[in-house]
Amino acid sequence: MRRHMLQAVDRLSLYLPVLLMGLLALGTWWLVRNAPTPLAATAPKVAPDQPDYSMKVFAVKSFDAKGRLQSEVQGDTARHFPATDTLEIDKARMRSIALDGRLTFATSDRALSNADGSEVQLFGNAIVTREAIPARQGASAQPRLEFRGEFLHAFTQEEKVRSNQPVQLTRGSDRFTADAMEYNNLDQVLQLSGRVRGMLMPGGTAAPK
Repeated sequence: MRRHMLQAVDRLSLYLPVLLMGLLALGTWWLVRNAPTPLAATAPKVAPDQPDYSMKVFAVKSFDAKGRLQSEVQGDTARHFPATDTLEIDKARMRSIALDGRLTFATSDRALSNADGSEVQLFGNAIVTREAIPARQGASAQPRLEFRGEFLHAFTQEEKVRSNQPVQLTRGSDRFTADAMEYNNLDQVLQLSGRVRGMLMPGGTAAPK
């Protein structure tokens, strides 16, 4: 009898490690199954009409593929809206540099710019100025050109300015006012609509077409 018990104990000792490993695996599975699920990390959601970040006293520059500076936007405060990828700027100050070095400046109480600064809407005391261009080989000189209004829509890379509100245009010593306008600097075409008035000074340069 004692011999049979010893044999049984010996057989049990052979399978004991296997049984312990099985119990350990079963216990681990039970713990994993019954453990509370960790909360997934979620980024805070921003309402479509709310900015996701802001900047103060800033400057944003845009370069072309060759590293040439195309435009620069500065302001007192800026707010970025992720839903439209636009930048709203208080006390905006901008400049654009054409391929031939022509400079265009813009200022306004408030501005709304797209991501690369190629399209800018100016609100309140809006002014867009293209500096005078000296005469060059094959091209005549062009006087200083300035637009003023409560709203101006500027396309810096296409060198266009338009507005559906009253504007004042000063070209050299000549002045024009209109209820709306569209100007294409590359084609030298100016379209004025609504109540249009002009004052051409003697000896002034030819006006745009």
